[in-house]
Amino acid sequence: MRIAFLHIILSLFVTHAQTSDLLIKDLIEKNLTETIELRHWFHQNAELSNREFKTSKRIAQELKKIGLNPKTGIAKTGVVAVLNEGKPGPVVALRADIDGLPVKERADLPWASKMTGLYNGEEVPVMHACGHDTHTAILLATAKVLYNIKDQIPGQVKFIFQPAEEGPPPGEEGGAELMVKEGVLKNPDVDAIFGLHISSKSTVGQVLLKPGSIMAAVDEFRIDLTGAQTHGSTPWTGIDPIVTASQMINSIQTIVSRSMPLTTAAAVVTIGSIHGGVRSNIIPEKLYMLGTIRTLDNSMRATVLTRLDEIVQNVAAANNVKAEVTFMNSYPVTYNDPELYEKMLPTLMRVCGADNVNYMDAITGAEDFSFFQREVPGVYFFIGGTSKGMDLEKVAPHHTPDFYVDDSALETGIVSMTSLTLDYFTKGL
Repeated sequence: MRIAFLHIILSLFVTHAQTSDLLIKDLIEKNLTETIELRHWFHQNAELSNREFKTSKRIAQELKKIGLNPKTGIAKTGVVAVLNEGKPGPVVALRADIDGLPVKERADLPWASKMTGLYNGEEVPVMHACGHDTHTAILLATAKVLYNIKDQIPGQVKFIFQPAEEGPPPGEEGGAELMVKEGVLKNPDVDAIFGLHISSKSTVGQVLLKPGSIMAAVDEFRIDLTGAQTHGSTPWTGIDPIVTASQMINSIQTIVSRSMPLTTAAAVVTIGSIHGGVRSNIIPEKLYMLGTIRTLDNSMRATVLTRLDEIVQNVAAANNVKAEVTFMNSYPVTYNDPELYEKMLPTLMRVCGADNVNYMDAITGAEDFSFFQREVPGVYFFIGGTSKGMDLEKVAPHHTPDFYVDDSALETGIVSMTSLTLDYFTKGL
């Protein structure tokens, strides 16, 4: 008798889900042209981190058109709106990042970016070289779909449009960390959060994710070395920070190769910039290097940070050079809550097709969505952005001038975010 009853309940749930899926699909299709036009507008008007003034203004305008009451100026240029404000029940948050990058677009598009902005004191071209324009358009479309069925939602939905995911300018706070600090996950208190990222290296319609650590923690650092300037023809009369830096870089590479249990998780230490000296025959007094650390395990992260400082100080001391290590932007590991992942995976498989939803290996890229996940359970996933039939090996990667993702990817993002939200409520999580 009990088994028969459970079959009836399951049958009713499946029927309800199928009906809901058809309604969502219909609403998405009705608004798809508008969503694509919005995506093109955001792409054309790309802005740098903490400077997304036009972008946030347009987001607020679109939210008001939907019927929501957006709050602006969150974490400088962020926008937040709540559906069903004050309604009792669970609270689901959905997040999109909105900033562009200091990259000059090469793609031949009628809606290519011609924007410029100030980066490190210089005027630079700006483009959406990581797909944040698609994320923004997807979340706005999701908000519109959910607003149309708001009476069926037994709780509240918080839409978070986050600035500065690529990192705030030097000397400024920003991004998800600042949003959390300002209380974006409170009033109403968020129970779960979902986010996505488009990928040029996978095909439209594909969804990629995994439980646990999915993206690396990042720790950016600066190393300042001070020696004694002298003529290049008599190096023994000075203290050479350039030779010290070269020894230091080689030694730093042994952190991963000799101190990391790489069968546990991947780790990377990269020196990406070195600045020192002005002439071939002058040994400079000072030099600085910039680098990044990527780790997927908290214990390994702690070891890398310790070893980096030890190597820098010991190599510097061996060369009579003064050294200082400064840690800058830092993101935690992007970590998909395993329980929430298991409960929501069937939703993605149902609405995107089981064959299109695939397990992925963790990557050493980083995401400040991790700051939200550190506070509440969250699931972060990737959707394909390249047209079917394209050779993924030849597709331009993210953060490059030729980066491009197809408009047809938007539908997968909208149906995923909308369905995850509705199923979170209907499953009584």
